[in-house]
Amino acid sequence: MQVFEQNAAGSPDRFDLALAYPQWQGSGRSANLPRGAEAAAEVCSRYAPLRRVGMAGDGEAAGGINRWTAILDQFRSAQAILDEVRPARILTAGGDCAVDVAVIDHLHRRYPDLTVIWVDAHLDANTAETSPSGDFHGMPVATLLGRPPAALRGLLGPPLAPSQLLYASAHVADDGEWAFQRERGVRWLEAGETIPGPVHIHFDLDALDPAQFPHLAYPEGRLSLDAGADLVRNAAAGGNLVGLTLTEFAPADAAGALDGSRYLQRLCEAAGLRELATG
Repeated sequence: MQVFEQNAAGSPDRFDLALAYPQWQGSGRSANLPRGAEAAAEVCSRYAPLRRVGMAGDGEAAGGINRWTAILDQFRSAQAILDEVRPARILTAGGDCAVDVAVIDHLHRRYPDLTVIWVDAHLDANTAETSPSGDFHGMPVATLLGRPPAALRGLLGPPLAPSQLLYASAHVADDGEWAFQRERGVRWLEAGETIPGPVHIHFDLDALDPAQFPHLAYPEGRLSLDAGADLVRNAAAGGNLVGLTLTEFAPADAAGALDGSRYLQRLCEAAGLRELATG
């Protein structure tokens, strides 16, 4: 695990790395995630040099988490890429929500004052002990705030403080997640709130209204397409955006992948990103 100087050098419309991280093992409804992850990687590759995290197969359950052995192997692979490239700004194409654990951990070590905006229909604040499903994509917030699975404790840097993570549009949770949120005092992003310092946006597409964006495995969101793009645009307006992660894109077929990809491109443009020069 490397430690970095706090430095956001470079142009705010350029990211150093597009990380293709097509993890599906953390989800309980994973059938369409690989298709969505590949489409998301194609979009993200337009804006930054692409590196791919290799997948480790189905994996086996361990420590109360489904397919944990594969998830842990993939975390180590992602961490190795991040330690090698040392990106100051990262665009990530998931994959399930848990891909952001490695990315946010990397950014937090570089930027100790990092703020994470967690755009999601779900609180994602279970632990292995409280999760009713055992699916790791419901655990990344608790992991990042200091309650990781035992196998990650020696691999992660310092946890985020509760004040460093803000929910946006999250409203679905079980009793264990609400208890964690109350215990830690995690709050929601307020309308028009300005975030000082470096910002990372976790954008789970299931935050979106499924009537407008149907390419989802968990269609429980409320956010309109316009509101989602505006949220990203406003968060990036200060010029301090250091990370954007797009997760849980689950199109049922190639036509859905193409349709949904247009919105992923819209989010990247809302973040102020410019496509790489070609030719």
